[in-house]
Amino acid sequence: MHQQRKTIALLIFLVIVWGINWPLSKIALHYAPPLLFAGIRTVIAGIILIFAALPKWKKLDFKRLWPVYLISAFLSIVFYYGFQTIGLQYVPSGLFSAIVFLQPVLLGIFAWIWLGESMYGLKLAGLLLGFLGVASLSIGGFNGSISVQGIVLALASALSWAFATVYTKRNAARVDMLWMTAMQIMIGGIILLSAGSVTESWADITWNAAFILNTLFISVFVIALGWMVYFNLIKNGEAGRVGSFTFLIPLISIGSSVVLLHEQITLNLVIGLLLIVSSIVLVNVRISRRTLRRPTH
Repeated sequence: MHQQRKTIALLIFLVIVWGINWPLSKIALHYAPPLLFAGIRTVIAGIILIFAALPKWKKLDFKRLWPVYLISAFLSIVFYYGFQTIGLQYVPSGLFSAIVFLQPVLLGIFAWIWLGESMYGLKLAGLLLGFLGVASLSIGGFNGSISVQGIVLALASALSWAFATVYTKRNAARVDMLWMTAMQIMIGGIILLSAGSVTESWADITWNAAFILNTLFISVFVIALGWMVYFNLIKNGEAGRVGSFTFLIPLISIGSSVVLLHEQITLNLVIGLLLIVSSIVLVNVRISRRTLRRPTH
C-alpha cells in the first residue's frame, strides 16, 4: 500500500511538471533561440543530477557503459528536446504536446514487441482510445495556424521518446538508473549546446527574469527530477502501463496554456479528456481484476 501511494504521488508530480513545461517552454522561446535554450536547460539539469549521483561514483562504469549512455542521450535528449524545442515555434504549445502524447500508444506497441509485455483486448482498446483522445485534442482544438512542419516535428518527438523508453527499459538491469539519467541528460545537453553555439547566436538570448526563472524551473523540476522519476517508474513497473498515465499531461498543458498563453478550449478538448480518462482505466483494469481475484486464506 505504501509503495502504491508513493507511485501515485510520483505520477501526479510527473503529470503536473511535464504538463506546465509546454507553455513555460513556449514563453522562454520568446527570449532565446531553440537549440541554445534546449542546451542550457539540459546542461543545468545534467550538472544537478551528476552532483546527486556522485556518492554512487563506482556505479557509473563509464568505460563499459558509454555506448548505452550515448544512444540514450540521442534518443531521450538530443532528438526529443531538439524536435520539441524547434517544433514549438510552429504550433501552439497545447496542440504540440497533444500530438507528442501519441507516445503512450507507440510505447504500448513497442513494449509488446520488444519488451514482451502483454497485449490483450482491453489494453489495446485503451491505447486506441488514448490515441483518439490525442487526435481529438489536435483536430481543431486551438485557433491559429497549424504548420505541417510543426506536426511532423511533434510526431518525431513522440517516436524518439517511445524508442528511448524501450531502450532504457531493456538496459535497466545493466546500469544505475540515477547515473543513466544524469549521463544521458548531460551528454545530450552538451550536444544540443554545441549545435546551438554553431548555428545560433548567444547574443540573441534575452537574460531577463522570465527567461531565467522559466529555464531554472524547467531544468530542475521538468528535466532533472522529471526524468529521474519517469525512468524509475519505468524500471519498477510495466512501461506501457506507466506510459498510459502520460496521456494526462496534455490536459495539464492545455489548462496551463489557456491561463498563461490564452489558448482556447473547444468541444474537441472536452471529448479528448473523456477518451483519455477511459484509456487509462482500460489499460489498468486487468491489474484491478487480478487483485479482486486473489484468493483469501
